[in-house]
Amino acid sequence: MIDPAILEEIKNIVTPENVYVDEPMKNHTTFRIGGNADVYVNIINEHEILRLLRFLKNRHVPFFVIGKGSNILVSDSGYRGVIIEIGSGYSGLRMLDDVIVAKAGTPMSKLSYFAMEQELTGLEFASGIPGTVGGGIIMNAGAYGGEMRQVAYRVKVVTPEGEVKLLNNAQMEFEYRDSIAKKKGYIVLQAEFRLYHGDKHIIEGIMRELNQKRKDKQPLEYPSAGSTFKRPKGNYAGKLIADAGLKGLTMGGAQVSEKHAGFLINTGNATSEDMYRLIMTVQQKVRESFDVLLEPEVIFLGDFEPYPPEDYE
Repeated sequence: MIDPAILEEIKNIVTPENVYVDEPMKNHTTFRIGGNADVYVNIINEHEILRLLRFLKNRHVPFFVIGKGSNILVSDSGYRGVIIEIGSGYSGLRMLDDVIVAKAGTPMSKLSYFAMEQELTGLEFASGIPGTVGGGIIMNAGAYGGEMRQVAYRVKVVTPEGEVKLLNNAQMEFEYRDSIAKKKGYIVLQAEFRLYHGDKHIIEGIMRELNQKRKDKQPLEYPSAGSTFKRPKGNYAGKLIADAGLKGLTMGGAQVSEKHAGFLINTGNATSEDMYRLIMTVQQKVRESFDVLLEPEVIFLGDFEPYPPEDYE
C-alpha cells in the first residue's frame, strides 16, 4: 500500500476527488478484469501531469500511465503503485490553422469524427479503435491499412526526466506498433494531425463501411483488448491461431474467439490468470505448429506467475 503521507501529497498535487484508493482495475480496462491499484489518479490538466510525475519519480513511487486501458492486462493481485489515467479528464480537440490539435486523453473515435466534421480525410481508420490519442501515438495504432504515423504531424511528450519535448513525425521513429515514445517511456501530452481535405459524405461512408466490417468480423460483444498479438511478418496472427486449431480454446473464462481467432475474449468471468495462461498457450502452440513466435500487443501489468512451455497442455 501507498504510504499515507505520500497519498496526502498526491492529493495536494491533483484534484483530490480524482484520487481513488484501492481502485479495481477491472473498471478501467477493456478486458474488464484485473485486481486493485493502490492509488488511481484521473488527470485533468498538463500542470497536474508534470507535477505528479516529478513527485512520484523523486519519491521512487512506481507508477504507470494509461488511457482507456485498451491494451492492458492487469494481474489479479493488482498494481502496487499509482495508476495515472490520462483519459476523459484530459481530452479536447481544436483546429489550429489547418492542423487538428488533440489532447492525449481524447478517444481515437472522437478524433476521427471530428476530422470528418472538418471535411478532412486520413483518420477514417481510427473511427473504431477503442483507445486514446496518447495510447494510439505510443503504439502507432492502426487498422485497415491506416496507421498513426501516416497522419501525426507533431507530438508533445514528457520524458521520464520530466523534460517536455515537441517531436516531429520523423523524430517519433514510428514503426509497426512501436515508436520512440514506447521505447523510451515518453508520455504523450498532445498530438497534432495534418490531413487532406475531402468530401464529408465520402469520409462518412468509408467510416461506416469500416465500422460495419468490425461488427461483422470481430467479437465486439465481448470484453477484449482488440488484436491480442502483433501481426507477424508475412502472415496474420489470427490465421496462424486458427490454422493451429485453437479457435474456441478456453481457459476458465478466457477464450480464443470463434469469430476471429486474433481476439482473446473475456466470456464473462475470466480472471487475469485465465487470460495470461491462454495468451501464453496460444503463443506456444503457434510456435510449435509453424515456428512463428507471436508477440503480444497486450502489456502485462503487475505480477504474473511464469508458465514455462512444459506446463502448456
